[in-house]
Amino acid sequence: MNKSDSERISGILSHFGYEETDKEKEADLLIINTCSIRQLSEDKAYSKLGVWGKRKRNNPNIKIGICGCVAQQDKDKVRKRAPYVDLVFGTHNIYELPNLIKRIENNEKICAIKNTPVICDQNNFKIERKDSVNAWIPIIEGCNNFCTYCVVPFTRGRERSRDMNEIVKEAENIIKEGFKEITLLGQNVDSYGKDLNDKNITLANLLRKLNKLKGDFRIRFVTSYPSDITDDLINAADECEKVCKYFHIPMQSGNSRILKEMNRRYTKEEYYAIVKKIRERFPLVTITSDFIAGFPGETEEEFQDTLSAIDELELDYSNTAAYSPREFTKAGKMTDKFIPENIKYERLERLNEKNKEACIKSNKKFIGKILNVLVENITLKNGKRILNARAGNNKIVHFEDNSKNIGDFTNVKITKAQTWCLYGEPAD
Repeated sequence: MNKSDSERISGILSHFGYEETDKEKEADLLIINTCSIRQLSEDKAYSKLGVWGKRKRNNPNIKIGICGCVAQQDKDKVRKRAPYVDLVFGTHNIYELPNLIKRIENNEKICAIKNTPVICDQNNFKIERKDSVNAWIPIIEGCNNFCTYCVVPFTRGRERSRDMNEIVKEAENIIKEGFKEITLLGQNVDSYGKDLNDKNITLANLLRKLNKLKGDFRIRFVTSYPSDITDDLINAADECEKVCKYFHIPMQSGNSRILKEMNRRYTKEEYYAIVKKIRERFPLVTITSDFIAGFPGETEEEFQDTLSAIDELELDYSNTAAYSPREFTKAGKMTDKFIPENIKYERLERLNEKNKEACIKSNKKFIGKILNVLVENITLKNGKRILNARAGNNKIVHFEDNSKNIGDFTNVKITKAQTWCLYGEPAD
């Protein structure tokens, strides 16, 4: 979602004659788009602002902006720590940027943080898409779940679904531009349509509608909330040939008591049942997850349940993180239950090792199988043309080929598996 926001910001800036440069020293306008999911992300943002502040002392004409979740959450802290910043705008203000840019160009210092979003037809703005084959489409923003560790409801607000026709129009434009993969985005993508008071507006029906569009492309959706994955969504993924058989379903902990403390709306057993249902329907499906190590009050035995879950569920890959206390969250106030840093990061290390084991085990299952892949980029290695591609189930595949190009779909027979990727040979 953060990357998608950055593409939209770049598109808006292009209306004012700004062109992106990869050389910071040449820039007239510097904007950092921030994430506050973990403290490390926040710290990196302030560190970058510090570097830019030193440059501004030598060149006062440089304009500096900060946006995203840190700006939304900590506007007063930003202005105190970095008073040289010209523009602070939040997650709800992206489409107000045309007016904000004009004002800072007139040497105003602006702090534009709203608690409700600026509504507009997003198709009215150009989007500077960075990827050559994959395009992101936000379909719902915000979250209503209030997991006790998560800051998203405070920085992104409550769930807000986009108009289905607006999404379809954006998808049609993407296909015309030659993109071959569309990824539907949402902090809780399965909740799409729940706030629109129309039972026909669901993620499942959106997938069906997009699947009917003409063109050679495929569709993904992330991120799914376990208990919101309906039978109709699974049926739609099965019916629609363009929908990738890939589900990212964060579990966060393999222990039901910890899940309750996290305010996750499912038990370990309910999560297992959801995964089983999906695997029974799609034999070559990839299911990935997220896990937190060292949540407040987590015992060693409860952490062991997380390690066991990765094995028992045969998860293909998981994003992992040590628990990071976030301001405003309920868990952030559980200071008497905080796990010591050394124990927390030792658990994370073991979690990462288990994740590696799961990845290589998953990848080995595909040796000898034929996967349809989309070529994403090409590299030359020892005079050989190596194609780097992604299968519909999100597996990364490398193979040598002299006839295919970026954006081509092709079949590859898998010959070797490593921890993070697969290797193969053309099978067309």
